[in-house]
Amino acid sequence: MSTPTTGDRSRVILMCGPAGAGKSTFAKALEGRGFVRLSIDAELWRRGVRGAVPDDKRAAAQRFLEDRLAELVEAGRDVVVDSSFWRRADRDHYRELVTRYGGTCELVYFQVAREELHRRIARRNTGTGADSVHVDAATLDRYIDGFEVPTPDEAPVDPRDVV
Repeated sequence: MSTPTTGDRSRVILMCGPAGAGKSTFAKALEGRGFVRLSIDAELWRRGVRGAVPDDKRAAAQRFLEDRLAELVEAGRDVVVDSSFWRRADRDHYRELVTRYGGTCELVYFQVAREELHRRIARRNTGTGADSVHVDAATLDRYIDGFEVPTPDEAPVDPRDVV
């Protein structure tokens, strides 16, 4: 893919927060406003992956989403990337990708108390579908404990401030 030379700049919003923080709900609301939603969970579900995700399947789905993101940014489309972005390196990678193809990037950070995350995940675990990936309490705690909180230099935005 080439770097765009004309057209409107794409606005890309990266969802950032642990499981159960409300990222998918928010991303779907943005989708209703015309954003294209890219979701690793939805892509894996589409590929028939349920439960534990083998590394090769995750990598293939990730490559597909990155290629799709580049296409959408080149076309000037607004995109919301529905993922946890729990590692700074992943956030940096996506920001670089968006910038390379001519878009602007915002990081929307969902900060939710641990107890509330556990309540939400317990409710979500009763559902089915791509946005109801089952996460047990111990795994959720590992996710929360390993989460790299965005730093001020990343300019994280509170979801309530997204317009």
